[in-house]
Amino acid sequence: MRNGRTIRFRSPVLIEATAATGGVKECEGPLGKYFDYCLKDDLLGQKSHELAEIKMHIGTIKRLLNKTKLKISDIDFCFAGDLMDEIEGASLTMRDFDVGFFGLYNACSTFAEALILGATMLDAGHASRVICSTSSHFCTAERQYRFPLEYGSQRPPLAQWTVTGSGATMLNKRFGKVAVVSATVGRVVDYGVTDTNDMGAAMAPAARDTLLNHLANTDSRPEDYDLIATGDLGEAGSHLMRLLMREEGIELGERYVDCGALIFNRVAQDVGQGGSGAACSATVFNGYLHRKMTEGMYRRVLLIPTGALLSKTSALQGESIPGIAHAVCFERVE
Repeated sequence: MRNGRTIRFRSPVLIEATAATGGVKECEGPLGKYFDYCLKDDLLGQKSHELAEIKMHIGTIKRLLNKTKLKISDIDFCFAGDLMDEIEGASLTMRDFDVGFFGLYNACSTFAEALILGATMLDAGHASRVICSTSSHFCTAERQYRFPLEYGSQRPPLAQWTVTGSGATMLNKRFGKVAVVSATVGRVVDYGVTDTNDMGAAMAPAARDTLLNHLANTDSRPEDYDLIATGDLGEAGSHLMRLLMREEGIELGERYVDCGALIFNRVAQDVGQGGSGAACSATVFNGYLHRKMTEGMYRRVLLIPTGALLSKTSALQGESIPGIAHAVCFERVE
């Protein structure tokens, strides 16, 4: 059932299992104990960081399958993406799995896009099990979007730190303590931000737009959620999100957090405004938030992964940075 950009799933779409892999720095942060696997070396013994990201993504999906004692032949489709050129990481990851593959790119909001499309496929009866996964790596993203790693330039104050990690969710119709109940599809919002280091400012207006749309379409208020978590606005961007919502007469209060602000200890780990990347919301949700929901700490969570839709070409040609955000509502099932 659809109301505007919001989809309400007709029957429960359940999370059967999750898996999260964290990089060295991520595992040293506050959420490190919630990851299923922590890298000892961000290069993973590979010849390049791109190959390391692919190996990490493969490992996350294999751990997800091992948790459920399922084979890839038990999965109907995989929805996956990353930040590398032409989603190279996800495409090469899927060489290891004989399964129908949907390659996705919505920048750092790709995990939400995967969840929405996977849940829709299940709700329509076209699948019984799907996997939704994303990955990112600090070293692959930095040298693709900004500058060579060897350059060693000082990072500007508003910069964020791309999360090295991978997160995967298995959705099905029969088993699970957490359900995907609704989702709001984001639209492209562009406020003219051109600073490629200030991702929070580019994405916060899209997050506001999606949250307002979701609340209106579901006739709900922020108080109806135990937690509202944006994807990777970072400290500055999430502060801006609060201000933007306040302009609409809505105070988010302590129920609002940002995955990019949660994953690192900003001061001790020197990560600027916090985490970003396609793995930011994926690792935080699959490692931390899903665990807390199954334990009963949170009963209703609205996850809003955010994405800055720039490329190397658009940035060099002086284009502004459009933002997008998708919202996915989870509820604990008794």
